[in-house]
Amino acid sequence: MQSGSSITAHLAGLPSGKLLIATFALIIISFYSGTLFGERRLVYTPGSVVGIQNEHTWLPNRISVPDKRQVPEDGMHVCPQNFAELIPCHNRSFSRISSKSLDYDRKEDLEKHCPPLKDQPFCLVPPPQSYQIPIRWPKSRDLIWRANVNHSKLAEVKGGQNWVHENGSMWWFPGGGTHFKHGAEEYIERLGRMITNGQGTLSTAGIVQVLDVGCGVGSFSAYLTPLGINTMSFAPRDEHENQLQFALERGILAMLSVLAIKRLPYPSKSFDMVHCSRCRVDWHKFDGILLKEVDRVLRPEGYFVYSAPPAYRSDKDFPQEWKQILNFATAMCWELVAREVQTAVWQKKLHETCQVKYDEHQNFLCDEEDDPDKPWNKPMKNCIYRAGHPPYPKNEKLPPWPSRLWVASQRLGGLRGTVDQFNADTAFWKEQVVYYWSILDVPDNFFRNVMDMNAYYGGLAAALFDKPLWVINVVPSGGKNTLPIIYDRGLIGTFHDWCEPFSTYPRTYDLLHAFRVLSAKRKGCQMVDVLLEMDRMLRPLGFVIIRDSSATVQAAAALAPKFLWSSTIHDIHVNELSCAPCGSYIGASPSIVSKYGYNVGVPPLLHLAACIMKEEDGHGP
Repeated sequence: MQSGSSITAHLAGLPSGKLLIATFALIIISFYSGTLFGERRLVYTPGSVVGIQNEHTWLPNRISVPDKRQVPEDGMHVCPQNFAELIPCHNRSFSRISSKSLDYDRKEDLEKHCPPLKDQPFCLVPPPQSYQIPIRWPKSRDLIWRANVNHSKLAEVKGGQNWVHENGSMWWFPGGGTHFKHGAEEYIERLGRMITNGQGTLSTAGIVQVLDVGCGVGSFSAYLTPLGINTMSFAPRDEHENQLQFALERGILAMLSVLAIKRLPYPSKSFDMVHCSRCRVDWHKFDGILLKEVDRVLRPEGYFVYSAPPAYRSDKDFPQEWKQILNFATAMCWELVAREVQTAVWQKKLHETCQVKYDEHQNFLCDEEDDPDKPWNKPMKNCIYRAGHPPYPKNEKLPPWPSRLWVASQRLGGLRGTVDQFNADTAFWKEQVVYYWSILDVPDNFFRNVMDMNAYYGGLAAALFDKPLWVINVVPSGGKNTLPIIYDRGLIGTFHDWCEPFSTYPRTYDLLHAFRVLSAKRKGCQMVDVLLEMDRMLRPLGFVIIRDSSATVQAAAALAPKFLWSSTIHDIHVNELSCAPCGSYIGASPSIVSKYGYNVGVPPLLHLAACIMKEEDGHGP
């Protein structure tokens, strides 16, 4: 346990840069749900789903897309119903119109292309007609409301492969995929046998983090979860209609992304396995640059799993494609360790002959000045990195999972961080999570997912480890690059610029945690733009926790009603240096009555919180 002075020093090093720190917290609950009737907004939530009164309540907010990016006095306008699935940076029509030079062979049109802020709708994204509060995990792995993702094409096209089937008012997910139509469980067991010579499982082989490329509806990830394997799944917004939206509605961690021109938004050496099951990636093309990007994010001794026709078919052009892939993999010192049924598995090897080969072919290596851990909006490089690419350790062996959650990796030194800072951050968020849950007073399965919008070392996610939820750790692209530390802890995350919309569908997250996000220096956007994006990502009846400066929290609280959010404020006064909460609840009441006219029937939720850090001499602010 670190001393109080080291905790104070660590917190002083956070974005505010002050030794004497006052942080504030605001928890907001969104009551935004229902259907559209005429020109007014009807908020209606079935009592059988969330246990509240079955009432209809009209809201005065207008339904329109304003010309100006200015919050109206009578509240934010609501977008028309055809904006219900708005993803501003993944609109292929905009991509094609805005750029005449897209490389369609490389699928550049499927990448993120954000319109200028002035051209993005400045209104609240509505839920679809007849939207219902999502089913909770783990039931949601198998069943979701059809009305929430009301698209039938995927069931028609992929039903024979057991992706998804219609089941009355529900969508049913049997757990199948293109190359595991008999179920992901059997497929996962087979992969475990393949990489352990029939002796073990993925878990016993040390697989902790997996990248699932072209994930479909996310069933591979869904069945890895019980094994304690953390998976980042991604797929593009292509002709497989709303595949990723199904995954997100099920409660599976996933993002819109594609292997095309830009690097993936993850640091180097992040995953123990990269998985492609009919992922529609042309690995055999472009001089192997896509496989080199996999090599960047794959850990030494990690595995590339490839289940696709070139691995097993001898007709058409598949043999030639297989030969090309095999040549690229061999050149990178990947060893083909198994090939059976419809799957091939390579392992990224590190041995002396590889180093000699690299030395002989210097043009194969990336420049030492190039940082493999800063991929945000950078083009892919047609080169590979040495295991000990400066300034990072050659081949650090991480502790077993979950012990690594509490251990600072060697990469911390390359980021000029200290073990004391890491431990202080961990201790701080352990205490804060206990306090958050005491205020929220919700069952452990109430939240399926959390987004930490400024994750730093991932302390919040580590503190939530014992709860049945997943956390996506976001590291702002313009801040300190701590995402490698987060991955070395066994956690999952991504880079992002909060002046851009996130690469996800609307209504994705149950809880957003914004620690010093709204007051951060931004170029090209304002706080209200970030709040609007938070509203788009947040599920109806979802929560927001905002911890920031007093002025920022007060500004957010003033804007909350205009966003159709109901909020209450709570003071936290913290003695000494522990950041353990003390003092009394301010304005607490047994329930919250929203402005929409129905009693939610849950404990007081957010509250203005001041965590006062005193100097060692005991003088307060």
